[in-house]
Amino acid sequence: MPEASGDHAIESTPIITIVAGRRSAGLDLYELWVHRDLFYFLMWRDVKVRYKQTLLGASWAILQPLLTMLLFTVIFGRLAKVPSDGIPYPIFAYAGLLPWTFFSNAVTISSNSMLGNAAIITKVYFPRMMIPAAAVGAGLVDFAIAGLILVAMMAWYRFGLSIAALMLVPLVILTVILALAVGTWTSGLNVKYRDVRYALPFFIQLWMYASPVIYPTNFVPAQWRWLLVLNPLTGVIEGYRSALFNRPFEWQHLAVSAAISVVMLVYGTYSFKQMEREFADII
Repeated sequence: MPEASGDHAIESTPIITIVAGRRSAGLDLYELWVHRDLFYFLMWRDVKVRYKQTLLGASWAILQPLLTMLLFTVIFGRLAKVPSDGIPYPIFAYAGLLPWTFFSNAVTISSNSMLGNAAIITKVYFPRMMIPAAAVGAGLVDFAIAGLILVAMMAWYRFGLSIAALMLVPLVILTVILALAVGTWTSGLNVKYRDVRYALPFFIQLWMYASPVIYPTNFVPAQWRWLLVLNPLTGVIEGYRSALFNRPFEWQHLAVSAAISVVMLVYGTYSFKQMEREFADII
């Protein structure tokens, strides 16, 4: 058979060669910026899927922290008489549950996000970190909806906002950084070790009781309080209460939380990038 020639000739070498990327753990911010439209699409998709074919829809974002607050008020506020720094216990608990609920849901959902998007990961390339990041971003919608109840509770208990409320913006950013750090790391681990999905809810539950959600920081004995401060959520939750109720900020605790959160984000990103090369093969 004669060989093809001219424009119909078949090239002996491929025009485009797809190879594995460098084994660099650096975060390519430019690549993430180029794919920002995909991030918005994934985030909006996660929001719609979360409430698709649900009876109460977005009301679940309100019911979860609200019902938990009522339960905690009865058990810890009325029966156990846990102190609340002079703040009515229902709003004290809800101010802690609001960032905690966002954090726990964001970590849980983002940790399972890679397995839930296996079909996309194995067929097309994009920055894989977009998937857990979009899951965390989608949780902000629930956070905003649940925040409306806090506004109503503050009006009911006659708490007005002061200039300290401006700190809520960096506090929300810090909460997102911490959730993204843990969620990114656990999402990569969950691809390699499938039992992470079973162990994570248990550790999340333990983490809540190790955080000042249902009790103030000074409820812990002074000799053990330094251990509580090493929990990055301690400074975050304390900060929310200080910003909302116009109380002095524990700047040292907040600085520790910010430093640990940033370190965890760097490590989570590094670990995720190290595991990313194998995702398409083992997912």
